[in-house]
Amino acid sequence: MPTPPKDKPDPSSGNAGPEPAGMRKGLTSYGDQGFSLFLRKAFIKGAGYTDAALDRPVVAIADTGSDYNPCHGNTPQLIEAVKRGVMLAGGLPMRFPTISIHESFAAPTSMYLRNLMSMDTEEMIRAQPMNAVVLIGGCDKTVPAQLMGAASANIPAIQLVTGSMLTGSHRGERVGACTDCRRYWGKFRAGEIDAEEVADVNDQLVASVGTCSVMGTASTMACIAEALGMTMPGGASPPAVTADRIRIAEQTGAQAVQMARERLTIDKILTPAAFENAMRVLLAIGGSTNGIVHLAAIAGRMGLEIDMQALDRMGRETPVLLDLKPSGRHYMEDFHKAGGMATLLRELKPLLRLEALTVTGRTLGEEIERAGPGFEQDVVRSVAHPIYPEGGIAVLRGNLAPGGAIIKQSAADAGLMEHEGRAVVFENMEDLVGRIDDEDLDVTAQDVLVLKNIGPKGAPGMPEAGYIPIPRKLARAGVKDMVRISDGRMSGTAFGTIVLHVTPESAIGGPLAYVRNGDRIRLSVKHREIALQVSAAELAQRASDRPVVEPSADRGYRKLFLRSVLQADRGVDFDFLQPPQMRGKTPQR
Repeated sequence: MPTPPKDKPDPSSGNAGPEPAGMRKGLTSYGDQGFSLFLRKAFIKGAGYTDAALDRPVVAIADTGSDYNPCHGNTPQLIEAVKRGVMLAGGLPMRFPTISIHESFAAPTSMYLRNLMSMDTEEMIRAQPMNAVVLIGGCDKTVPAQLMGAASANIPAIQLVTGSMLTGSHRGERVGACTDCRRYWGKFRAGEIDAEEVADVNDQLVASVGTCSVMGTASTMACIAEALGMTMPGGASPPAVTADRIRIAEQTGAQAVQMARERLTIDKILTPAAFENAMRVLLAIGGSTNGIVHLAAIAGRMGLEIDMQALDRMGRETPVLLDLKPSGRHYMEDFHKAGGMATLLRELKPLLRLEALTVTGRTLGEEIERAGPGFEQDVVRSVAHPIYPEGGIAVLRGNLAPGGAIIKQSAADAGLMEHEGRAVVFENMEDLVGRIDDEDLDVTAQDVLVLKNIGPKGAPGMPEAGYIPIPRKLARAGVKDMVRISDGRMSGTAFGTIVLHVTPESAIGGPLAYVRNGDRIRLSVKHREIALQVSAAELAQRASDRPVVEPSADRGYRKLFLRSVLQADRGVDFDFLQPPQMRGKTPQR
């Protein structure tokens, strides 16, 4: 019976020693470890592999390519480049498929499936022999799902994002998904453009494969992944169809081999300092509000809670520096030409935890120094001349959101940041769809639109429906923004004075459930308050009169989701996927 070499202890023996490498890792349980390895090698040799290849460190490559996912349309090219990098560095690349999720092709919402993708990623990492893994993701929920799964599996892991799409042109105006999608659709709803023009612009909004070309959730997560130290330096910004993206892929493969040899596991990267850096970057880029939910979920897998009050304090001292839509003017390809994350990190350096380790084995501070001096450009502003004086996101509290809520202040109407108005209430998505464009809807521009039951359990899956459309009759009258409140999310490409992630959600009996038409609601971003002008006694009486029945399901993934999902402040993860005990909060100072 074949036995492992002496420098590779038999994992069945219980002897202390180095972790088995390559094909010897994670042997299938047949009751005979020697036979397990013998059988595994017999089958893999059927694919043409030699013993020399099989003795190398195995670098697995998570393949999320799918015909349903145009954001990952360059995945085949990226895989080939990663394989090349792995082999040049002396490793053995092994591709394996996982779930792939696209925003526009996932019902009821991509967020509903993020945790399932994280479980798929984690369990396939655990099940298959690999000494390191390259995670190829791009579209909004894929990068967080991969980082969540890899964090739980805790092996050497490195993220490779697919990259942003190129911009298009409509009648001489540069356009890109998906802030311009919403802008032109708003014009169409308001009667400012006709059906022919909205069809024409539809052909130009997505000019190539890749993720949205603005600072939506995908771009936000790409920047956050680099800030966390989980990508190669410069990995966040190269567009999907460029040679720069392919070169980053090759470098990623080579670095994965080095990480395998050094056993640079993900827990050494995803530290409290790394999450603090990611929070700083999220604020400075005017990033998607979804970034908070995903950061909370990734941190939760490491036993850490995001301190939302600390995030808000950081926001008061961290200005928005990145001039990208929807907070600014530019697109991701402009950010890349301006030096990408190196330019931003160089400007943020005094606010960063420079000791945080990255996948290169060097600290973030060392990587900033290695990037060299900056150059003149107009996409990343200086701290002295920001595009917004505070961070893009503010954290709100009040009797309407005891567990907190958020607003993307950098993309809101300054005139509505201090506002009180009458509530116009929609009980759920069906109610919204049925009445929002009714000419008889009792609504004015000064009112506050309230949408219930689109939280984690309410929808379920917390869809991006918080971007409540302006009622058509108001849109035709020229109204561009209103205060809108929900327990759901909105796309990072969206804009407006929109309060999101109200916690606890209405579906589990949060105060939002008991808001009625005509109630007065006060928003004060200055004082970080969202308040319902109804007494506690009245709210208690309403709850007693109409108690909430939490959603449930009879079977399948929906049953698992509704039984296990956490609230927005905990990342909308499943309770059983987080450690039994949390280690603390981040930031820790």
